[in-house]
Amino acid sequence: MSTYIFGHTTPDSDSIIGAISLSYLKNQLGEDTTPSRQGEINPETAFILKRFGFEKPMLKTNYAGENVYLIDFMESSQSPSDIAEATILGIVDHHKLGDLKTDTPLEMWVRPVGCSNTIVKQMFDYFGVEIPKDLAGMMMSAILSDTVIFKSPTCTKEDTKAVKELALIAQIEDPKALGMEMFIIKSDVLTDTKRALVLRDFKDFNMGGEKIGVGQLEVVDLSVFDNMKEELFEAMSEIKAEENRHSVLLLLTDIMQEGSQLLVLSDENAKIENAFNITLKDREIWLPKVMSRKKQIIPFLEKQF
Repeated sequence: MSTYIFGHTTPDSDSIIGAISLSYLKNQLGEDTTPSRQGEINPETAFILKRFGFEKPMLKTNYAGENVYLIDFMESSQSPSDIAEATILGIVDHHKLGDLKTDTPLEMWVRPVGCSNTIVKQMFDYFGVEIPKDLAGMMMSAILSDTVIFKSPTCTKEDTKAVKELALIAQIEDPKALGMEMFIIKSDVLTDTKRALVLRDFKDFNMGGEKIGVGQLEVVDLSVFDNMKEELFEAMSEIKAEENRHSVLLLLTDIMQEGSQLLVLSDENAKIENAFNITLKDREIWLPKVMSRKKQIIPFLEKQF
C-alpha cells in the first residue's frame, strides 16, 4: 500500500512541490510513496510545474486508513477532516508546532527556515541522494516563492545556500530573475473571482477555541487592488460566515514596497488592533515591513486569543 505525502489545504508552491520532492526522496530510499494534494493549485505553482515538466499531484481529500507524511503544516485546521483516522509516519515543516496528535512515534524534520523545500534539500544531502536537474529547479522555485525572493523575514542563510546549490544542479544562472517571473504570474489577480483570490493562499488557525482565517496575496504592485477592495470584503464576509469564523484577515503584500495592506473582518476588532498596536481605518491598515504571515501575523494574533 502506497504512503501518501501532502501539504496543507489551499496548497501553495511549497506544499505541492514539497510533496513531489519528498516523495521522490522517499522512493529513492526504498519506500513506496505517492505525492498528493488537498486542493487546487494556484497560478504560480502551475507555472513552476509547467516550467520544469512535472504533473500536478493527485487530488485526494480522504485519508482514513492510510499511511501519510505531512509537509509544510502540522495544524488540524489545515488537515483533511479524517486525519485522526490516518497513520502519520512523519512531518517535514518549517512552522511552529501544531495541535496534531499521533498514536505512534514518527519521523520529524522541523527547522526554523523559510521553506519546507530547504529542509527536503537538507534531507537529500543527509541521505546522499542525488537531486535530478528539473526537480532541483522546482525546489529552488519553491524556496524563492516562500522567502519572497529572500525578502521575507523568515529567510535564513540556509535558504539562500539551498537556492545557490539547487540553481547549480538545475543550471539556472539567475534564480532571482526566475523568481520575479514567478511573482509576475502570482500578481495576476484579474482572472480569478474575488472568492478565489481570498482563498488562493488561505489558512485557518484555532486560537483559544476560535477559528481565525488568514489569507495572503503577494504582488509586485499593490495598485492592482485599488478597484476591488469592496468585492474582496464581500468575499471575506461570505467565507467568514460559512464556518462561523471569528475573524478573516487578508494580507495584500507588495514585494517591491516590502509591506502589506491588512484587510480585517472580525467579531472583535479590538483584538486585532491590540495584536499589532494599530487603529483600523475602514477595516484596513498599512503594515510596513510586514511580509510574513507565519512570523509577523500569527504569533501576535495568538497572544490576543
